[in-house]
Amino acid sequence: MKGDISAHLPAGTLLFSAYDDDYLKLNEHRHHSGLIIHKNVIEAPWSPTCLYDVNLKSLATILASPPEVIILGTGRTTAFPDREILDYMADHHIGFECMDTRAAARTYNILVGEGRTASAAMLLPGAKK
Repeated sequence: MKGDISAHLPAGTLLFSAYDDDYLKLNEHRHHSGLIIHKNVIEAPWSPTCLYDVNLKSLATILASPPEVIILGTGRTTAFPDREILDYMADHHIGFECMDTRAAARTYNILVGEGRTASAAMLLPGAKK
């Protein structure tokens, strides 16, 4: 189709379809906990419930085979994790973006729609520091 700019994603590609303070919805399934999406596989529940619980061990699933970029959804507000995580990402040349969970969900969908390899580690949208 001439002028078609819609994303042509494989069937079953996980995308965020909705969210609220107490859930994240991927395609048609609601998750009432934080989660990780890595290589189109969901790890839920994800154990951290606030940003201060996020550490390298909690990101191990993603770090074992890192994508082009990791999106960290930090809950209600944009915040940054412990310096150890930031240093690790920089030292290993892993793209790493932190933003509030709502923005992180939208950004993840855009990156996947562009065909980029992205993973997401998401606290619930209502999570506080």
